[in-house]
Amino acid sequence: MSKAVAKLPEHEKAYRTLREMILFGELKPGQAVTIQGLVASCSMGMTPVREAIRRLTSQGALVFQGNRRVSVPELTRRQWDEIAFLRLVVEPRLAEQAIGNIDKTCLGALKRTDDMLNRAIAAGDVRGYLEHNTRFHMDLYARSGADVLLSIADNLWLRGGPPLRVVLGRFGTANLPDKHADAIAAIEAGDGPALAAAIRDDISQGIDQVRIGLPAEA
Repeated sequence: MSKAVAKLPEHEKAYRTLREMILFGELKPGQAVTIQGLVASCSMGMTPVREAIRRLTSQGALVFQGNRRVSVPELTRRQWDEIAFLRLVVEPRLAEQAIGNIDKTCLGALKRTDDMLNRAIAAGDVRGYLEHNTRFHMDLYARSGADVLLSIADNLWLRGGPPLRVVLGRFGTANLPDKHADAIAAIEAGDGPALAAAIRDDISQGIDQVRIGLPAEA
């Protein structure tokens, strides 16, 4: 846990901990877990964990299964296509809006994150890939100043992260798409449309990989 997160209220720490467990594959789609089990995993009290579960349920990232159990929902191909449609609209727009607010410090941080992502791919480190890929995109989008679109993108990643983790678990990291180099080149050139295109291409390839493995019907 980072120092910044450690200073947060308990309910916020619980939320961020559970959120990362969903995003990075510790909780798999359809895997029912007890609330008490999550309390033990988070090493936090029942009240903040329950509040975190309530927030994540309202975001569609968790569903109640009864008998004090929750799970990450399993998506159908149709649901994934809805998420894909929104991502392809929202995220390129966020990237294009961000380009005027990316200074040398931010660009350097994006490059370092991409370097760590590339090392994770080479090492077959699925968790590392998911963490650094998420950080690259979210740090970029945060420069857009578009709070409404940012909240939408955040929810889409929360809903879409678990099936991506399943695919990576099956096929590994060897052939993962990565258009981040094109995105960085566009930032250095100050070319907003090119940055939007690179982000669109990057997420399109990942979307296609996941779609293949999802059922057509619930």
